Amino acid sequence: MSGLDRRPLGDTEVSVSSLCLGTMMFGDQIGEEAAFRQMDRCFDFGIDFFDTAEIYTIPPKAETQGDSERIVGKWMKERGCRDKIVLATKVSGRSGNQWLRGTKEKRVTPAQIREAVEDSLERLQTDYIDLYQIHWPDRRVAMFGSEPNGFVAQDNADAVPIAEQLGGMAELVREGKIRYVGLSNETAWGVMEFVRAAEREGLPRVVSIQNAYSLVNRTFEQALAEVAMEEKVGLLAYSPIAQGSLSGKYLGGQKPKGSRGEMFGRLDRYKTPNAEAAIAAYVEVARDMGVHPAALAMQFVTTRPFVTSNIFGANGDEQLDVIFNSLEVELTTEVMQRITDIHKRYTNPCP
Repeated sequence: MSGLDRRPLGDTEVSVSSLCLGTMMFGDQIGEEAAFRQMDRCFDFGIDFFDTAEIYTIPPKAETQGDSERIVGKWMKERGCRDKIVLATKVSGRSGNQWLRGTKEKRVTPAQIREAVEDSLERLQTDYIDLYQIHWPDRRVAMFGSEPNGFVAQDNADAVPIAEQLGGMAELVREGKIRYVGLSNETAWGVMEFVRAAEREGLPRVVSIQNAYSLVNRTFEQALAEVAMEEKVGLLAYSPIAQGSLSGKYLGGQKPKGSRGEMFGRLDRYKTPNAEAAIAAYVEVARDMGVHPAALAMQFVTTRPFVTSNIFGANGDEQLDVIFNSLEVELTTEVMQRITDIHKRYTNPCP
């Protein structure tokens, strides 16, 4: 289809497809056979940007940790297409997960970064990772809608210095094990600190930031969008359909069989005050246009000027068709005005 395009990954010579296949459901909700079929379809469609993480599948647990990387690695090996894929994965930030990386507290230290990279390379059956991202900060910051009432000061005196984190990445870049560095779930201050540290110390410059962004969570626009465009640290947007909520399938308390909401719950971020009303309003816009609500939600994100790529997850061919078809959705002046009006009425109900 004509809507898929290629965009530069930061200030590098690499370009990526404007849609990115997110694989966090591989290994639990989506088994290997279905995952292979999905990757085949995406690759044939022209999507060559795949995103995973050491902690996936989601929800994270010891029994399935790393399964997403293993499945993606096996697919690339069997298809012989590693050199045609822009592969992104992540090192987990500060956490107490005892089952991850075999160390007590997970920190973004050079030693733990190296350990995580080596493990990911083995699971992915590759010699290098194109984009290696810090999944969430080593600092204590509000994430995943955990502080809906605003900023809360945290004691970060023991945080691993940002220059030290980048120094660990630099060694792996020199060794050819990673090509570029990215961030995820970061703040505007955090991104700028990484940029300044790179310039000051001659370390790898971050090329992307992977944060949540959707019709019901446009907080990225408040500070980070300017940083993304001016510093060429483009957004890799995740949860563009708000974990399926913007499809309308959870309206009225519904939980369709086989959906993530029915299987795992974990939808609290999208069950806040005004969320239902906002989602229903966007669904109505889509239905008036004669398009799938999820397609409208996807295309809104894909077409924002600060977005490098829009990361989606899909369960089955029908959902994948909606994602592909989203690229043909026309966001007319009238449609954008309706979206603006809803956003003014229900501003960021799901931060």
